[in-house]
Amino acid sequence: MPPALAPDIAERVRASFDLQNAMVLIRASLPVLGHGSAEIHVPHWSGIEQQHGFVHGGVVGMIADSAAGYAAMTVAPEGASVLTVEYKMNLLAPADGDLLIARGKVVRPGRTLIVTQAEVFAVRDGRETLCALMQQTIMAMQGKAEKPKGQLGLAG
Repeated sequence: MPPALAPDIAERVRASFDLQNAMVLIRASLPVLGHGSAEIHVPHWSGIEQQHGFVHGGVVGMIADSAAGYAAMTVAPEGASVLTVEYKMNLLAPADGDLLIARGKVVRPGRTLIVTQAEVFAVRDGRETLCALMQQTIMAMQGKAEKPKGQLGLAG
């Protein structure tokens, strides 16, 4: 279990997650949040499959990026938002399960740059198979507020 988060930080991270229409689009949830860690779950459904019936690698990348990014947000300086600078991901096995779980964690916190990792697991019959491994650099941006959902140019 990840270390507990202060309620105001957890609320800020969950509010940010709720602004991500992309996460709504793929039916993602953020059920686990701790200091320096975050977990995103996505059910396997036909709308996110590639031609072989596996979850598309782009979706795997999305949830790895977001899980690690939200892990970074839990340690970012107060008032800062976060933005991915780069990531490198290895796809290790097909994303073939009933559920995908992306577990992000902070490797090195910093005032401006935060280094993170994420592992993505495909879960079938309660058994987890590691399908992707990612390393990422996040930039903490002071004074850059997130846009409210109505200003993102999307309905909702």
